Amino acid sequence: MTKKIRVLLVDDHMLVLDGLQARLELEDNIDIIATASNGLEALEKAHESNPDLILMDVSMPVLNGLEATKRFKAELPSVKILMLSMHHDKEYILSLIQSGANGYILKDVSSEELVQAINTVYQGGTYFSSGASDSLFSPVTESKRYEELTKREVAVLKEVAIGLSNKEIAQSLSISVRTVETHRQNLKNKLDIHTSAGLIKYAIEHELID
Repeated sequence: MTKKIRVLLVDDHMLVLDGLQARLELEDNIDIIATASNGLEALEKAHESNPDLILMDVSMPVLNGLEATKRFKAELPSVKILMLSMHHDKEYILSLIQSGANGYILKDVSSEELVQAINTVYQGGTYFSSGASDSLFSPVTESKRYEELTKREVAVLKEVAIGLSNKEIAQSLSISVRTVETHRQNLKNKLDIHTSAGLIKYAIEHELID
């Protein structure tokens, strides 16, 4: 009898969890042994149930997928981790790879591809859905996006890059904290960069800071 892949599902949306569980339980070689709604709960469940593979969302409360991945690799290094996300940002994906994730698939994949990804990662391979691969290996277009930034957005980007908080940036530029938050969100949207580390890297590459 073929050994079943013991899977722990992690997502903060109950409807998503129920849908994933219902679909994956149709597979003869997959056994959903537990579910969790955040990274901290996932760690507790993983220590209790010892899964072979964790299928986990990136954006979650309490402990997000990135931080959870780091802790899984420190506490349960043999477990395979497959990330499931709606984010195709290159910085997100690279950060998760560096933290030890074995694969990254977008939530727009078919159920057949999801099953393929689980089997590939369980067998020791890595798996990236086409959307994630496109983001990882797409040509750099930062220069064009830079031209879309306003002078104020560039000023905020410089302050973010040197590590100032929203309150400190507001004081430095004589604007409100809410305005700073708006500029930061605009930067993320225009540059397609959704982490502070990504913004800092971008600022360094464009010689906005040393």
